[in-house]
Amino acid sequence: MVEMGAAVNAAMAGSSWQGDAPAKVKEAASQFEALLIAQMLKSMRSATSDGWLGAGEDQAGMSMMEMGEECMAEMMARQGGLGLASMVTRGIEDANAKAGG
Repeated sequence: MVEMGAAVNAAMAGSSWQGDAPAKVKEAASQFEALLIAQMLKSMRSATSDGWLGAGEDQAGMSMMEMGEECMAEMMARQGGLGLASMVTRGIEDANAKAGG
């Protein structure tokens, strides 16, 4: 995943929104939400002593679960997820409008 800070900085370069900057902000916000969802899934998995698939997980199984959690988190975020991406995007748009951009 791309760091949100770098994506937002690139999207906000200059004093006004130009070209595809709003799309970049929306993408960065979606990636940020996916990261948070993935962290929540990871925390839920680690909170149980047996993990998602039961006891006896090996390194390969754990890697597969992490990849699955990341993919699931990305898909959830792209479908609206928890609504965080839309709130972040709206906040940035409002801040830009107040700044006169």
